[in-house]
Amino acid sequence: MVYRNDRVMIFIDGSNMYHSLKDNFHRTDIDLHKFCDKLLEKRRLVRIYYYNAPVGRREEPERYQSQMAFFNSVKMIPYLELRLGRLVYSNWPSSPPYEKGVDIMLTTDMLTHSFKNNYDIAILVSEDGDYTGALQAVKDNGKNVEVALFGKESTSVPLREVADRIVSIDGRFMRGCWK
Repeated sequence: MVYRNDRVMIFIDGSNMYHSLKDNFHRTDIDLHKFCDKLLEKRRLVRIYYYNAPVGRREEPERYQSQMAFFNSVKMIPYLELRLGRLVYSNWPSSPPYEKGVDIMLTTDMLTHSFKNNYDIAILVSEDGDYTGALQAVKDNGKNVEVALFGKESTSVPLREVADRIVSIDGRFMRGCWK
């Protein structure tokens, strides 16, 4: 059930979302503000947290410029916090960089706000099964958990099992959410 008075926080794993958009829609030009409005379904927004890790300016100068422009547009969305981890470049360009700090930052924020009673419903936008334990802890604290998932129903089974509600991000959902 969706109730207008429910206080909602949205937690977006930006890198995971980027790759899900790329894999499922072959595009990444999302209007994050419109996307979050659709997720809310007229409920009360408390805050949106968007997590990512900036690419290296030296290692990937063109991607860096593009990503900074995106981050600047994200910062303009009301009630949104941009939270950045870091990318570690070891053996670049032979092997790709890896993210540090993003998952734990998202998990910490979700749990902290749950324990502080800052929301009624947490919406996670990610297909990363590593969040399953955090979502269960949020539920154990008396909160509801929704997971926005891209792709087929066979994806992210652990997240599907722990969620109180699944929001399927398909072509129909994405209508009106592109730039």
